[in-house]
Amino acid sequence: MKNQKWLIIIAFSITYFVWGSTYLANKWAIDTLPPFGMSGVRFLIAGGLLYGLSFLQGDKTPPTRKQWVNAGYMGFMFLTVGVGVVVWAQQWMDTSMAALLVSFQPLIVMFIMWGVFKNRPPGKAFLGAGISIVGMVLLIGQPQLVSGPNEIKALCAVLFAVCVWGLGMTLNPRLDMGQNNFRSTAMQMLVGGALAMAFSLLSGEWVGWTAENLSWKSILSVSYLIIFGAIIAFSAFNFLMKTVAPEKAATSTYVNPVVAMLLGALLNNEGVTLQSIIAGGILITGVYFINSSRSKAVKQKLEEGAGAGAG
Repeated sequence: MKNQKWLIIIAFSITYFVWGSTYLANKWAIDTLPPFGMSGVRFLIAGGLLYGLSFLQGDKTPPTRKQWVNAGYMGFMFLTVGVGVVVWAQQWMDTSMAALLVSFQPLIVMFIMWGVFKNRPPGKAFLGAGISIVGMVLLIGQPQLVSGPNEIKALCAVLFAVCVWGLGMTLNPRLDMGQNNFRSTAMQMLVGGALAMAFSLLSGEWVGWTAENLSWKSILSVSYLIIFGAIIAFSAFNFLMKTVAPEKAATSTYVNPVVAMLLGALLNNEGVTLQSIIAGGILITGVYFINSSRSKAVKQKLEEGAGAGAG
């Protein structure tokens, strides 16, 4: 029991720090690598390793064609667009800004669930939505985010990626990708990575690039993203999903932007404005209300279902 307690603490530490640090690692990786090309390499290698590890769970049943197609949808939305576009935008955006904008995702999910699936959120979620919108307005209203065409393009790209990620979050539980979590994640990485690499090649990202351009900082950053960002952090999160309540596992949503902001300031000389700190605090508070209300609603539905069954 005591050993599991320590494992839970270690798993939380990994999801908090590692996922928060991936924003800076992505920025360093694309110093000398094309954004979509780097994402493609990262996910193809991590997906291949995870697919191999999935067999250690004892499940030798190969995935069906439908499961591959479903994993392809998720890989495209989560990784090719959701991650790839954010990495591309980081060419002109600080890591802290990218992390704070991505933390807006629970609000997008709430609106999609309400507008598309007619799942009306509780009143507490609306309060959280209002708070989040105030924080977002303060965040994107800063001059440095709209100082030029590239910055505006990056801002729009991240918001688009967050919307696509949110759509993927709503569709994910409805798609069959198999019972093996390692394998389904690996399948998403393989397809998402392949599509990111295909886009990279077709868009000419590698034109003029040579191995002489590659720096050790980029090599080490990609290695970190593969080993820690993909394999270790995912394993830690998967462990938490099985051992603690979902709302506790989701607390990385609040901590990751803080970690990204601190690392960007300390290791990448990124300026952190008072307005960013205030906006981030307001935004994360709103996200907390949205997530906590969603957890309560899910719990209530389960209790109602149990009562109905007993009656």
